[in-house]
Amino acid sequence: MTTPSATIIELPQGGADRGHLETTLSAALVDSGQLAPADLERALRLQQDQDPPEPLLQVLAKLGLVPERTLATRLADYLGLRLVRADEYPQHWLARDEVAPAFLRSHHCLICAEDEDGITVAMADPLDRNVRRALNLATGREVRVAVAVPSELEAALEAMTDAPGDDAAAGEEIGDVVYEADAERLRELASEAPVVRLVAKLMQRAAEIGASDVHVEPFEERLRIRFRIDGVLREVDSRPVAMASAVISRIKILAGLNIAERRLPQDGRFKVRAVGRDIDLRISTVPSMYGESVVIRLLHRGETTLDFHGLGYGERLSSMLREILAEPNGIVLVTGPTGSGKTTTLYAAMTLLNTEQRKILSVEDPVEYNLEGINQIQVKPQIGLTFASALRSILRQDPDVIMIGEMRDRETAEIAVQSALTGHLVLSTLHTNDAVTSVSRMLDMGVEDYLINASLVAVVAQRLVRGICPHCKVEQPAPVELVRRWQLGQWAGGGTPMLSRGKGCNRCDNTGFQGRTAVAEVLKLNDYIRALVYRRASADELLTAARKEGMQTMLEMGLQRVLAGETTLDEVLRVTRG
Repeated sequence: MTTPSATIIELPQGGADRGHLETTLSAALVDSGQLAPADLERALRLQQDQDPPEPLLQVLAKLGLVPERTLATRLADYLGLRLVRADEYPQHWLARDEVAPAFLRSHHCLICAEDEDGITVAMADPLDRNVRRALNLATGREVRVAVAVPSELEAALEAMTDAPGDDAAAGEEIGDVVYEADAERLRELASEAPVVRLVAKLMQRAAEIGASDVHVEPFEERLRIRFRIDGVLREVDSRPVAMASAVISRIKILAGLNIAERRLPQDGRFKVRAVGRDIDLRISTVPSMYGESVVIRLLHRGETTLDFHGLGYGERLSSMLREILAEPNGIVLVTGPTGSGKTTTLYAAMTLLNTEQRKILSVEDPVEYNLEGINQIQVKPQIGLTFASALRSILRQDPDVIMIGEMRDRETAEIAVQSALTGHLVLSTLHTNDAVTSVSRMLDMGVEDYLINASLVAVVAQRLVRGICPHCKVEQPAPVELVRRWQLGQWAGGGTPMLSRGKGCNRCDNTGFQGRTAVAEVLKLNDYIRALVYRRASADELLTAARKEGMQTMLEMGLQRVLAGETTLDEVLRVTRG
C-alpha cells in the first residue's frame, strides 16, 4: 500500500523557493500599486533584523502595509489553491481522534472538510511542508491544502468548540460578566488578552475588506458581530454572550467612554492604523435589552474620493453640479437616506469651492473628515452648541460658503434661508426619498413657499449601488419581459440590451459585487418649477414638470448603469424603489 501524497500539487519548500515566491508576489504588489516601493524596503529591512527572519508576506501583513486578504488572494492564485471563505470553517473539530486541536492551534491551520480519501486543511502558511506531512501521517489520508486569511483563521480557531455546550466554557476564559456592575472588574476583563486580540482582529478585518460599519450586538444567547460591506450587513462572527460586557468595555475604553455608564447612549472616536493607513473610528453605544449595542463607523482617511467624477456622477451631472455651485448665493440640498453618501457629496462640493478667495465654515454632527482650509465646527448639544446656535454665531464670521451637516428642524431651516438671502451659498442635507419631495419637506418644516422660491437653487438626490466585481463578471442578453417592463431598449443604443452579473470569486468574497457608485437626480429650480412651488403643487406634479424640463431620475440613471455593465437591475431597484 502506498502512502498518500501530502497534497494534490507540489508546493515550493525551502529558502530558495520561498524566497522566489515572495520576490515574485511583492513585485506584483508593487507593480499593481498595492504596495509602495518604500514600504517594501521597510519590510525587507525589518525582516533582515529578525533572527530567525519571518516570511516576508507575514511581515507585510503585521506592518499593515498590505491587507491580509490581498496577500492571501495573491498567494492562492500563485499556488493554484483555493482561498477559504470565513463561513466555510466548521464549528467543531474535524478528525479529532487523529489530530489534536493543540497541534492545529500551534501551527495555525484548521481542517475544514474531510472524507474517506482526504482532508482539506486551511493554512495561513501553505508552504509549510512539515505540517502537511504531519497531517498526512496522522490521518493516513491525502491532505488537500487551501489558503486561509490569517485573521479569519485565528477567529475560527478561537471560536472552535469541542462539543455542544462548550460555548459556556469559552466564556469562562474571561468570566461570566453579563451583569457585572464593578467598573474596575470590567476594565480588567477588557484588558485581558483574548478580548484585546478579538477587538484588534475585528478592526483589522473590517479595514481589510473595506467595511463601512461594525455592529456589535448582544442578544440573549450570543454576541453577534456584523459588518456593513458595500451597504449590506453581513454576519461575520458570533461569540458566547458571556464575552459581551468585556468586548464592549474594550471598545469603550479605546474610545474614551465611561464603561460604568450603560444606561445612556454615548458617542466617541479613536484612531487605528491598519493595512498601511490611518483609519478614524466613530463609536456609538445605546442600551438594549441584553446589554449595549455598539456601532463603529470606519472612516478611511485619504481614501475617500472627493470629486464628482470619482463618486460616479459622470460628465453630464458633474458639469451641472459645477454650474450650480458657481451660484454666488442660495441653498443647495443633497438628499437621501442614511448611508447614501450625502456627506461625501457635500465634502466634494466644499473641496471644489475651497479656494483662497472664499471662507468656508461647516457645522457638522459629527465632523467625519478634516478638510484643510475649511473651518469645521463639531456640534455639542450637551453644552448648548446646536446647529441653530452655531449658525447664528458663524454668520458673524464673514463666511462665503456655509455647510450645514443636516437641516433637522424649522429653526435651522429658517437660519439657512436667511443666510442664503443675505448673500451666502448654503450647502446642506435633508432626509427625503427623492429630489421633488424636498420641497414638501421644507414646507412641512414651516418654511414659507415664497422663501423657498427665493432661496433654493437645486436639490440633488442620490443613492449608492454596488458595482459588479470585474474579476468574475459575465453578461447575457436581457429577457424580453425585462426589456419590455423597464423599457431597456431606449438605453441600449439600438443594440441588444445586455445584463451583467458577478458569479462570485475570491476577490469579492463570492458576493459578485465590489465597491459602490452613485446614482443621482438633480432638480434645478427655474421659473416654471418655482411657479409650481408657489401654488404648492404636489410632488407628482413637480416630478412631471421636472422631467419635462430635462431632469433624469435616479432610476433612469441606474438603468443606464445596468446596460453599461456596471451594476445589476436588482441592485438598482433595491436602492431606488425599495
